[in-house]
Amino acid sequence: MKRYQNIGRFASRTSPTPQRYATTKYPEISRSFEDIYVYTAMGDRYDILALSYYGDSTLWWIISSANPEYGKDSLIPPRGIQLRIPAPSRTAEIIAQFDSINI
Repeated sequence: MKRYQNIGRFASRTSPTPQRYATTKYPEISRSFEDIYVYTAMGDRYDILALSYYGDSTLWWIISSANPEYGKDSLIPPRGIQLRIPAPSRTAEIIAQFDSINI
């Protein structure tokens, strides 16, 4: 999946040629007993963790959204924190939620 594939584009009201991009909305990811908890180390990044746990680095946003207290402005979580990684068995459900709110 390309990084900006799910971001909608809209024509400007003032001119038909300039475009503006819609904001991507991320679902609130509830806790589950199946979730995995890890302590971050130097060099950890959300995309690398997603590749390790989900086999797909583009799903970095799932881990980031599950941990909103650490900010969404970086791919690098703070070192030494406990990070919640939603269980791999839940990714289809989370992606479906994402798709439903970003129509």
